Amino acid sequence: MSTITEIWLENRRGGSALGIDESAPRVTVIADGPAPDGFVLELLHDDDSVERAEVDEARLVAWPFRALEPRAGGRLRARVGANGPWSSPLRVERGIADGWRVDFVSPSLSASPETRAAHLLRAEFDIAARGIAVADIVRARAYVSAHGVYELELNGDRVSDERLAPGWTSYRHRLRHQTFDVSGLLRGGANVLGAWLADGWYRGHLGFDGGLWDIYGTDVALLLQLDVVTRDGRRHEIPLTWRHHASPILAAGLYEGESYDARLLPRGWSEPGFDDIAWMDAAVLDRSRFAAAIEPPTAPPVRETERLRPVDVSRREGGRIRLDFGQNISGVLAIRPRAPRGTVIRLHHAEVIEDGELGTRPLRGATSVDSYVCSGEAPEEYTPRFTIHGFRYAEIEGWVGELRTGDVEALVIHTDMQRTGRFASSSPELDRLHENVVWSMRDNFVDVPTDCPQRDERMGWTGDIQVFAPTALRLYAAHGVLTGWLRDVAAEQHDDGHVPQFVPWVECGFPNHPTAAWGDAAVIVPWEMYRNDGDATILREQYDSMRAWVDLVDRLTGRTGHWSAGFQLGDWLDPAAPPERPGDSRTDRYLVATAYHARTARIMAQVAAVLGREADAAHYEEVAARAAAAFRDEYVAPSGRVVSDTPTSIALALTFDLLASDEQRRCAGDRLLELVAQDGFHISTGFVGTPIICDALMAAGGRDHAYRLLMQRELPSWLYSVSMGATTIWERWDSMLPDGSINPGDMTSFNHYALGAVADFMHRVVAGLVPDAPGWRHIRFAPQPGGGLQHASASYDSVHGPAAIAWRRDGSTITIRATVPAGSSGTVVLPATGEEVAVGPGVHEIVAPCWSAADDITSSERTDPAPPLHRPTMAERKAS
Repeated sequence: MSTITEIWLENRRGGSALGIDESAPRVTVIADGPAPDGFVLELLHDDDSVERAEVDEARLVAWPFRALEPRAGGRLRARVGANGPWSSPLRVERGIADGWRVDFVSPSLSASPETRAAHLLRAEFDIAARGIAVADIVRARAYVSAHGVYELELNGDRVSDERLAPGWTSYRHRLRHQTFDVSGLLRGGANVLGAWLADGWYRGHLGFDGGLWDIYGTDVALLLQLDVVTRDGRRHEIPLTWRHHASPILAAGLYEGESYDARLLPRGWSEPGFDDIAWMDAAVLDRSRFAAAIEPPTAPPVRETERLRPVDVSRREGGRIRLDFGQNISGVLAIRPRAPRGTVIRLHHAEVIEDGELGTRPLRGATSVDSYVCSGEAPEEYTPRFTIHGFRYAEIEGWVGELRTGDVEALVIHTDMQRTGRFASSSPELDRLHENVVWSMRDNFVDVPTDCPQRDERMGWTGDIQVFAPTALRLYAAHGVLTGWLRDVAAEQHDDGHVPQFVPWVECGFPNHPTAAWGDAAVIVPWEMYRNDGDATILREQYDSMRAWVDLVDRLTGRTGHWSAGFQLGDWLDPAAPPERPGDSRTDRYLVATAYHARTARIMAQVAAVLGREADAAHYEEVAARAAAAFRDEYVAPSGRVVSDTPTSIALALTFDLLASDEQRRCAGDRLLELVAQDGFHISTGFVGTPIICDALMAAGGRDHAYRLLMQRELPSWLYSVSMGATTIWERWDSMLPDGSINPGDMTSFNHYALGAVADFMHRVVAGLVPDAPGWRHIRFAPQPGGGLQHASASYDSVHGPAAIAWRRDGSTITIRATVPAGSSGTVVLPATGEEVAVGPGVHEIVAPCWSAADDITSSERTDPAPPLHRPTMAERKAS
């Protein structure tokens, strides 16, 4: 009998249902098998009343119970059919909504850049004095937000394992709050709430080229409301008076690091009975002064998700200890020193080693040094609270005695998303590449999808997530993160429709002009989310934002469809561009802009059709047709030759379907194969071309070309970085040169996910797991073996259940094993013949003829630049 394996609300897969914003959230249930008799949902309300509902399908089911009141809820459970076993209950509870009755309290209304210390806040209260007995408490909730970042304690215990709460949003428009269950931490009589509070993103140092301070305000402040519900059903809002004091954290910056003096910790400060006579009253800031909407999160919190121990430890001259953790991460160190009181220990971080030393030049202004002054009281442990670093290597300065196993660990910190997609193959290098993509996503989803986790930048670059969104949504349940980020995109969007290059926007000198492929994220990211989970809600929520961007570009073209003027980044980081000029691409930047305009206008028409807006759909079809025609008129010869004559320009024309005829497509495809072969099957594309180049080669009939490009080991290539020991995706193909030196450009990172967008190709084409309808309603199992691979597999935990494929070649046959989740249908496409076999839910195994691995042509088997399979060249076709 099938059982329930998952329940979640809205798109918060893997997230909490405590403190949600909706009064009637939609429900999704996953079972481990078929449910021919449907599902039963049950809600046990807080008043002990029970509601049940029978539903045919449990995917995004409309809330079948009475609406949830603010700060009320119940226990939700489900089962398959009338007699299946009940799932574990899920606590569902609406949040505080507009029930805030408190103001912000601040220990610091302003600060100079030189004195960015963290602060302690405490509020002692007596619940017995308010006539409340602990035994009578059925629920206690702390609703918390901050200007800055905070950690909360109650009676000396940490309330949550969340880090860097409340996270980074467009603070002028939106401020997140958290809901914590503190029922089990309250005591009879006196209690104390304590908070650590630091600048974080709110008033800390942000941005590149020197960056800025106090971007959102000059204060740091805490917003906390404590509510208690007793057995008689009454809700008690506990009044709190806050006092503050300096903390042991003498300095804290996301870029700079943290300085902590353990001798200064007031012992027992967050427990009853502590003498706070020397503490000062916190300033009260009227909540109504701040315009930002206070909202619950849409995504799981940032947490410590893993701990790594060093794989290599060595002593350096001067006494430093170098640690190699074997993996580039976002996070901090945890240390357990044994040293006399007053000993100073410094922790230095870097991604790579250059000339035998930590390679810190790429960090630019991000100092990335933590310091700790020992208290001398054993046992002693320190983990920075209010900073984060990108590093694989660390050096410890000032360590006393031997470094024992467990004395130092690296804490991996990022948004705690649920893993959904996996890939494996017979190539260890390809598998390592895929693992590098996974790690770069983890390291760059620290509340906001960023470009890098280590240097003085870490911005929510729109272009990066635009190209990476399909991969991100395949690897992790990233919908919650992207939903919140897209709300900020809409909030930061200008009245004319312009979308900044990164969101949240920081005015640090970067040209803030409409930019193709970057601003287009406002359209492409929600569309990819809809394609992934089939939920049109994101399209409705973002519709005005999406439409405003397409309308802006339409105006910029003078309604001609040709985007031919203004600032553009083009095919950013073309490998032929010099290190100091990363925007010097060989591909015409206005060709890129016009191609993207055609694509997003076409998507806009599809979105309007999905939402039943027929007039809008017709309008945007016209806009897309104008842009496609303008692209052909300006950039495509009648024969099919594309201006710039680069792999990127042709890949855009092919994959965005901008060519007029089959003949033009054949001509362009032939030329693409020529160019890739002439380049020796090395990468010659930048941020725009790289995510689509392999798909373009497949569309041109160049399966072997695509595999030779994918499996290339020489610079520039995906596997070059693997051969150099990379454990994440680099920003530049040559972030590290073959001699082990770091690229001399000012902009060099070893942890960028954008060029890792190829992982989507690996899932869809190499393994052959292809969603063929929104929400994985229909799946194509269409492996296209190549590159000498003997086997490959991929899986995805869809909203209908696990979908998977595994194939293996044996001589001239291939065995395909396809798993179709309940609620979906599938088609197995046999690679040698193209024959299609319809399959239903369940596991299916098919053995069919296939070319053998010996027939593949890989870069390791050939060194000449000639195409592996001859196709007529442009000149040959014209001559004929």
